[in-house]
Amino acid sequence: MTRYKLTMAYDGHLFHGFQIQPNQRTVQGAIEEALMKLTKGKRVVVHGSGRTDAGVHAKGQVIHFDYPGKTIPAKNMMLALNSLMPTDTVFFDSEIVDDDFHVQYSTKGKWYRYIVDQHHFVDPFRRFYTGHYPYPLDVKKMQQAAQDLIGEHDFTSFAASGGQIKDKVRTIYYVNIQEDPKEKKIIFDFIGNGFLYNMVRILVAALLEIGNGKRPVDDFPRVIAAKDRQEVRGTAPASGLYLYHVFYDKVPTKYRLDVKNN
Repeated sequence: MTRYKLTMAYDGHLFHGFQIQPNQRTVQGAIEEALMKLTKGKRVVVHGSGRTDAGVHAKGQVIHFDYPGKTIPAKNMMLALNSLMPTDTVFFDSEIVDDDFHVQYSTKGKWYRYIVDQHHFVDPFRRFYTGHYPYPLDVKKMQQAAQDLIGEHDFTSFAASGGQIKDKVRTIYYVNIQEDPKEKKIIFDFIGNGFLYNMVRILVAALLEIGNGKRPVDDFPRVIAAKDRQEVRGTAPASGLYLYHVFYDKVPTKYRLDVKNN
């Protein structure tokens, strides 16, 4: 058995999430189907760094699997899989790793990006790849509020029901919100040691309320302390969310605002 680690991108619009599900088109299912062709019928279980939901995209999803039989060079494995995978996916990096590497448990951090389209009407060419918010936003207020998310907190108030994890304590290392006036987009970047079910989408919904004046700029400390999902009821659409990068080495210092603030 040879353990392969591959990095991939996919358009999540036509996938029912990453994790394999009966009678649904999933990313994991598509990869395992391709591997079954390579192994001539043997099932190879694929592990992903994160279980993106239906409609969520990835620029840097990472997977691993143990391949039975003769070792294939890492580059050849990537080429073979790309030739068998659907065109809304692509592998762009591949390596052979030690048996103790695990794509989920070896992570040091994850980077999610959320893109909001601010056109007055929904852009038909962006509707599956952004969240749509046509109302006025004060980006400076959102940037100010985001600083209260940095560090270790219990994020129960920002976790959707249905998540299986009881421990809701996570550390957010970095939040950045930038406006692209020319493209009428706002880009939210979050880097942390892990994120709860729908957490990034709920954070974006709350930040948009602050930017629009519906929520006070200093509200996050109160919401975090409440540990109550009812404090933030909104969830931004899946279409704007991207798993952007997974860190397996130390998260670079430039993204450790939690350290700089101490």
